[in-house]
Amino acid sequence: MPTLIPAADASPRGRRGFPFVLAATTAMMAGASAPSPFYPVIQAELGFTPVMTTTVFAVYAVALLAALLVAGSLSDHVGRRPLISVGFGLLALSVMLFSHADSAAGFITARILQGITSGLLLSTLAATVVDLEPRNRPGSAAAWNSVTAMTGLASGALIAGIVLDSVGDDASTAVFGVFAGLYLLMAVGIWYLPETAPRHHGVWASLRPSAYLPKEIRTTFLQGAPAVFAGWATGGLYLSLGPAIVATQFQRSSHLPQSLVVTLLAGAGALAGYLIRRRTPRTITLYGTTALAVGSACTLGALAHESLPLYYLAVMIAGTGFGTAFSGVLRSITPLTRPENRAEVLAAIFVVSYTAFGIPAVVAGLLVPHLGIATTTYLYGTVIVLLSTTAALLRRFGTNN
Repeated sequence: MPTLIPAADASPRGRRGFPFVLAATTAMMAGASAPSPFYPVIQAELGFTPVMTTTVFAVYAVALLAALLVAGSLSDHVGRRPLISVGFGLLALSVMLFSHADSAAGFITARILQGITSGLLLSTLAATVVDLEPRNRPGSAAAWNSVTAMTGLASGALIAGIVLDSVGDDASTAVFGVFAGLYLLMAVGIWYLPETAPRHHGVWASLRPSAYLPKEIRTTFLQGAPAVFAGWATGGLYLSLGPAIVATQFQRSSHLPQSLVVTLLAGAGALAGYLIRRRTPRTITLYGTTALAVGSACTLGALAHESLPLYYLAVMIAGTGFGTAFSGVLRSITPLTRPENRAEVLAAIFVVSYTAFGIPAVVAGLLVPHLGIATTTYLYGTVIVLLSTTAALLRRFGTNN
């Protein structure tokens, strides 16, 4: 039986566990955004259509959703460490497959594997962060889950963009080789930390597709779902089409200006999530949804005026909403969740997140050949504004938590 530890400050190893799991989450999310700057390159070299490019992006989200539904609560039964170790080992394999892919089937296979393993890891890592939350900082786990996710998305795209401009043809091997090595270190390193979840019966039953919502959190969850959806749909737009928007609408061929869209969006989200972390969940969600609406509207104005600096500024405003809307909802739900249901409830939240992350992006990819990328972006942005405004009104006139 592994040694169990309930909180990060219970032992030296427990205290080390909290930052390690935060770093692991950051690394996983960096690997999720690192392919984004490569999409225009892949599209040009292999002649991909916009819908194929967004499909390569979106199969990650679909596979992640499937893994969440099937195995989202598995770590509640077998323990956190085994899933984290296996997940990072498979994640290393997935990024190496991506770096060596030379066809649509190859890229899709790599992204499906990355999505499945990320689904195994996402709810497990998030639950482990909550398990290891320091006793003297109650509620900090939800904020850190959001901040680390945003930091990872920001850094992965930035690193890939810089390496693409510096290395050229060998960029894929360089970027994803480093990620593979990092993931293997995570797979081994987790075994030096304490186990935080006891093993118990029901493993096979837990593999039935499900995402559990206890009765006591359903109202809070339903009120927060539009905010989560709006935020992650914004992320899906920029991670799938953001570099292409900069390349086509602002005529920037360098990879760094293209990747900056993702970096500024997620980086602003990480900073905002950290700065606002001590506010109430209701205040955080209200700010986040308002920023999403305002920022998305401003991006459309910047596109109309063909101003890249204004576009970057608007993306940053939307990014602060991207990072805080999700965090506010998570902080509303986490205190109401029993430890034995923690991973399963987090799986339900991430189901909403990654549905929004992937499906609208594919729809946008289908529309681009018929409407053009500019018109598609205007339509997508308008939907985000409407969703964000609805989410803000629900939180403003809903419960006070």
